[in-house]
Amino acid sequence: MKQLTGWLAACALLLIANNAHAALHLQLKTEGLTPAEQQASQALLDEAMQKLPPRFIEQLDRQILVGWSNDMPSNAYGQASLVSELDLNRRLLAGLTDGTAATQKTNRPHGTVRKEMLATVLHELTHLYDRARLWPAAERAVIQRCTRQNSSAGVIGLPDQCRGQTERRFTLSDDPRLLDLAGWQQYVGRRGEREQDNHQIVRSPDLYEVSNPKEFVAVNMEYFLLDPTYACRRPALYRYYKERFGWAPATKDECPKAFPFLNAGNDFGKQPLGSVDPERVYAVDYLLAEANQEWASRWGHSMLRLVICAPGRPRGPDCRLDLQEHLVLSYRAFVNDVQLSSWDGLTGAYPSRLFILPLAQVIDEYTKTELRSLASVPLNLSRPEIEEVVEHAAEMHWSYDGNYYFVSNNCAVETLKLLRSGSDNAQLKGLDSIVPNGLLEVLKARGLADTSVLDDPREALRMGYRFDSYRDRYQAMFNVLKTRLPIKQQTVEDWMALNADERRTWFEHADLRASAAMLLLEQASFRRQLLLAQDEVKQKYLGARGLKDGGMDKANKTLQEILASSGFLSRPAELLGSSGYGLPQAQEWEMLESESSQRQKQLLRLTGDLDKEVRSLLEPARAAEIAATEVNVKQIAEHLRTIHKASGGLQLP
Repeated sequence: MKQLTGWLAACALLLIANNAHAALHLQLKTEGLTPAEQQASQALLDEAMQKLPPRFIEQLDRQILVGWSNDMPSNAYGQASLVSELDLNRRLLAGLTDGTAATQKTNRPHGTVRKEMLATVLHELTHLYDRARLWPAAERAVIQRCTRQNSSAGVIGLPDQCRGQTERRFTLSDDPRLLDLAGWQQYVGRRGEREQDNHQIVRSPDLYEVSNPKEFVAVNMEYFLLDPTYACRRPALYRYYKERFGWAPATKDECPKAFPFLNAGNDFGKQPLGSVDPERVYAVDYLLAEANQEWASRWGHSMLRLVICAPGRPRGPDCRLDLQEHLVLSYRAFVNDVQLSSWDGLTGAYPSRLFILPLAQVIDEYTKTELRSLASVPLNLSRPEIEEVVEHAAEMHWSYDGNYYFVSNNCAVETLKLLRSGSDNAQLKGLDSIVPNGLLEVLKARGLADTSVLDDPREALRMGYRFDSYRDRYQAMFNVLKTRLPIKQQTVEDWMALNADERRTWFEHADLRASAAMLLLEQASFRRQLLLAQDEVKQKYLGARGLKDGGMDKANKTLQEILASSGFLSRPAELLGSSGYGLPQAQEWEMLESESSQRQKQLLRLTGDLDKEVRSLLEPARAAEIAATEVNVKQIAEHLRTIHKASGGLQLP
């Protein structure tokens, strides 16, 4: 028994010794270092070890030699080799030793030289961890063959369909989930491939992170380990690292529940800065603006609708009635030169940005102005998926600035990427569609979109699942005219094609109901004339940019000022300059309120100026038609009031 006990004790000691050996160990190369330099260097390495997750230390089971090298550029801090060595820039050793590195400020993200040195050690160790892929030769051959068969040249990461064929050790930079969050999403339309360009470039702590996935992993590991606000600034990535290592460092404070956003509504008299609390979002709908005859709109437009409950209302179906609270997430081309050119849309000349808009404005924009119906189809997402989609949308709102292509990176593609990366829903991962109406069909086929809410048209309208185009309402009003007046035109489009003077001749013959119908149609005609005028000014603006035209120059200046001033609504990070990264924090809120309020006041002034200046740029016939239509609206409104009063003020039939 005594011998058995001794044998067990020996085994235990051996296991302890083996476990101690099978863990990360940083071995300082002391040759040529003074005792003070050795002490300062060892303190840096000890602090790095204390910052690392236990699982990281356990899994990177090797000894890594750390030394100081003279063979580095002056602006470099350090570099890891492929053979478990880490070199630091010897030019930094003196400051580390005498303590000045701890107070010496830098223009780099971490602030001081010593903190940058600590971040460098953690960064380079993460590279070594990420490279720890100890494959047997047979497994390596399988991976290489599968990758050749499923990838184009230069593809980012391991194709998703190859991952199940063998097991990699500890890798982060080719993890599909990490790539989704990092900005190298699955290329829609090319299954298995990843996008090569990363457009999550705004409010980055260090743009080096978007150079490739390996650097992204290492840079974000620095902030995960060193920045106590990382959990609040990049919540999705914080959760990823925490789940990957089963551990997380202490955070500074509890993160706010609501995310800041800038409302890109067209009411420039309102403060645009707002916040959205994911807990108040009852549902996420796929919002489809149905097609019309315009070239760029023939497949519809994809958006997401956040069904947000009014303050104090419990989360539930009744929240669908709180339309004033609902927001729309809409990827759109931010058109810097005013004209939405189909050629530029094919070549990606426009930035693609995530606009956050009030639902009421989107309804008016499509149903009244563009005469397109909207379908709002609930998505079958779990509670965590809904909240993470909202969170990811907020992160994209502050970080994303992509390129808009009508075909390959349009609203449907961007919306699908937002849903896929935000929810991490398995049903979305292999889904492909590059057209808005097609995306709704595939979402329905996967059981992710509940189109049954549209089966009963009247109920769909009542519950806000559908918003009909005003074209049918205008036609109904025109039919009222047809039943009361001997009008020859057959459709509302034919009626609106008449000039304003011709329509005005019928006003005096209109009874109460016909006058009410005419007022609505004149208002619609006025909106139509404004659209035509807008297009006319765009064309004149493009054609006159190289000409010396005093009026055009003045309007051009105002247009450019509006574009420059309104860009912040889709790229809100402009308001904060180089302050911080990721989601804005409480200390940045005051700056956001002040800057956004000033920009809104400027936009309010500029739009008034532009209205006056643009009128002078219109062709005489267009300007006359707009003026005549304005007269029509006033005259028919006055006529309606007169006969309404004469009838005793009775309700309109």
